[in-house]
Amino acid sequence: MKLIADYTKEQYNYVKGSRNVLFEYCKTVNPEDFINQNTSFGRGGSMRNLLVHIANTYEYWIANLALGKDPKYAEYEDNLTVKDVILLFDTVDLFMEEFIQEMNLSDREIIYEIQGNKNSASPLKFFSHVITHEYHHKGQILSLSRHLGYVSVDTDIMR
Repeated sequence: MKLIADYTKEQYNYVKGSRNVLFEYCKTVNPEDFINQNTSFGRGGSMRNLLVHIANTYEYWIANLALGKDPKYAEYEDNLTVKDVILLFDTVDLFMEEFIQEMNLSDREIIYEIQGNKNSASPLKFFSHVITHEYHHKGQILSLSRHLGYVSVDTDIMR
């Protein structure tokens, strides 16, 4: 019988596979287009900035709140290339591996605060939050690339 942590690890492997498809696609994008900011897209409006924002979200919710670490949040300017962003996500993957291994995803509530309001959520909800957040912004990245004239790839888990 699989434990929820086993399913979570398997699910995150699907996320990483999808992310790697996106990274391979981003390698084909002109480096100037990769960092080009479009104000129609949130969080800095470039493919690079959206990816860094995704990483920052993992750093905040998983590393900081769930694991109690004090991560050094990634800066847009420190991640100029796709290779830099891939290395950034290697760190994210380490946090996620630790999170999945060390937490019993079924019975511990994590306390967090948003806009002065204290809340709590299960590790499974934290996990769900960060991966759905990633997919939301992944869609923006692909839309942004289409606005720049590229033909985007399928980054769905089922391809």
